[in-house]
Amino acid sequence: MPECWDGEHDIETPYGLLHVVIRGPPKGNRPAILTYHDVGLNHKLCFNTFFNFEDMQEITKHFVVCHVDAPGQQVGASQFPQGYQFPSMEQLAAMLPSVVQHFGFKYVIGIGVGAGAYVLAKFALIFPDLVEGLVLMNIDPNGKGWIDWAATKLSGLTSTLPDTVLSHLFSQEELMNNSELVQSYRQQIGNVVNQANLQLFWNMYNSRRDLDINRPGTVPNAKTLRCPVMLVVGDNAPAEDGVVDCNSKLDPTTTTFLKMADSGGLPQVTQPGKLTEAFKYFLQGMGYMPSASMTRLARSRTASLTSASSVDGSRPQACTHSESSEGLGQVNHTMEVSC
Repeated sequence: MPECWDGEHDIETPYGLLHVVIRGPPKGNRPAILTYHDVGLNHKLCFNTFFNFEDMQEITKHFVVCHVDAPGQQVGASQFPQGYQFPSMEQLAAMLPSVVQHFGFKYVIGIGVGAGAYVLAKFALIFPDLVEGLVLMNIDPNGKGWIDWAATKLSGLTSTLPDTVLSHLFSQEELMNNSELVQSYRQQIGNVVNQANLQLFWNMYNSRRDLDINRPGTVPNAKTLRCPVMLVVGDNAPAEDGVVDCNSKLDPTTTTFLKMADSGGLPQVTQPGKLTEAFKYFLQGMGYMPSASMTRLARSRTASLTSASSVDGSRPQACTHSESSEGLGQVNHTMEVSC
């Protein structure tokens, strides 16, 4: 890998070009942090607030960051031609190895939101050796039933596309309050993202299938995510039920479930400080950044497990955390933290 790939790139994949933005030089053998945004957004609208947060710089100086935009969702994207077939959710996941190989990453730590979380989870299921850890915000592991599908179709007939997408991104309370944040996103979704391309992505996301994961031991030959996972959702977020269901289908010894109070539908935008603390703790659990300053969130725990980190930044042995919301360390249970 060259000294620095910093900037924008269009990567050829089996299912078309993928717009990717790299931030920072490669960090030896360390994994890249790879992000995938939610439907209605792009990497800037979804992640700028989080990655520009001051405390996040302590993390990003240790990792190269790779932001992936879903096809046609980046700023200034050309409209797809008539009859263009947007990739399925499985195909979106199958585009990512091309990105990993192009930049010479050995493996990645994924951060996905909503539709992007689904894509990264599917990626980790198909290519488990390329994924070291996942932060999945607002993930819904379930496909839409006919009733949900019909409701989405009806909503599309009675609402503008930006308003339809907003009901996916924000809680009802946030929409009712029509806060400055909601107004800003309504305007940006309508003006920054190509509407025809967005409609194709929206339709494909709502045609997704079940992730087809099950907690080990619950069904014969259960298939689930093998890497450490941190699930994140805001209180009363539209995705709350889906994230809770996803938590029930993952291995409790490698899963952290973080429910964030006062964060609404986009915790990475409304609570970047709390999310940064949780992410740093998650990375330390995998053996990275052992000397990083412990945060308020980490200090509130009464027990922690930390694995030894390699001096040269090579892949450490993952070490998983298990805690209850009371902060009592207890191995082999899902860590659920309300903050």
